[in-house]
Amino acid sequence: QARVTGALFFQFCFPTAVTGAQIQGQVGGSVLLVAERPPGFQVREAIWRSLWPSEELLATFSRDSLQTLYRSRFLGRAHLHSNLSLELRPLEFGDSGNFSVLLVDTGGWAQTQTFQLKVYDAVPRPVVQVFIAASGDAQPPKTCQVFLSCWAPNISDVTYSWQREGTIGFDLEPHGLFENGQVLRVSLGPGDKGVAYSCIVSNPVSWDLATVTPWESCHREAAPGKTSYKDMLLLVVVPVSLLLVLAGILSAWHCGPCSGKKKDICADNVAPETENPIV
Repeated sequence: QARVTGALFFQFCFPTAVTGAQIQGQVGGSVLLVAERPPGFQVREAIWRSLWPSEELLATFSRDSLQTLYRSRFLGRAHLHSNLSLELRPLEFGDSGNFSVLLVDTGGWAQTQTFQLKVYDAVPRPVVQVFIAASGDAQPPKTCQVFLSCWAPNISDVTYSWQREGTIGFDLEPHGLFENGQVLRVSLGPGDKGVAYSCIVSNPVSWDLATVTPWESCHREAAPGKTSYKDMLLLVVVPVSLLLVLAGILSAWHCGPCSGKKKDICADNVAPETENPIV
C-alpha cells in the first residue's frame, strides 16, 4: 500500500508531459486546443494556463464545474467545452504563445499537454507593378523585358510566389526571381500578348493574389500617341533646360548695360533728398 501511495504521489507531483502541437490561427478567427485523454483516463480536474509571454490561469474544471472567469488577457474569449478542450475566440495578433493543460484523473494520475499557438494576420490583396526594362543591343528584336514587382501592404511573415497563366504549379525559373520572390523578370514576345502573370502572397492561414498582363504595358510603351519613358524625358527635361538657358541669357543682357551706370543712377536718386536739410 505504501508503494502504491508513493507512486501516486510521484505521478501527481511530476505529471507525464505530452509534447505539444503547433497550432496556427488567424486574427479575428478561432482555434481549438484539444485536450487528449488516454484510454480509461477519468478526469477529475483540468487546469488550462497560458505559459508565455505571461503565465495566466485561463480555465478550470473540477467536480463537474467549468470555470473561465479568470483575470487574463483572454477573459471573455476563452471557452471551455464539455470535452475539456479550450477554444479561443476572437483571436488577436498578440495571442501567440505557449499554453498547457493539466489533467488529473480520479486515481491521482496526472498528465500535462503543451501547445504552441502562432497567430497570423489575414493576407491582403497584393499590389503588382510593371516596369519596362530599357531596350539594348543584346535584347532580341520584337521582345519586351519587364520586371514585375509584387508587394502586400501592412503585413510581414509572408511568402511570395508567381504563376504564369496556363501552367500548373510554380514553374518559373528561379534565376528570374529577386528580393525573396517579390520581383520577377520575364522576357515577352508577340506570342505573349494575352499571357497573364499572378503574384500569390501567402502565410500558413491565408492567401491572396493579383494578376497582370505585362504585354499591355509593353504595348502602351511603344504605341503611337502614348508617352513612353524616353518621350517623358524629352517632354520634361529638354523644355526645362531651354528655359534655364533662356533665363540666363535674359539676365545677362538686362544686367550687363546697367552695371556701368549703377552708381550714377543711385547718385541721381539720392541727390534730391540731400537738398532739403532737416530744420
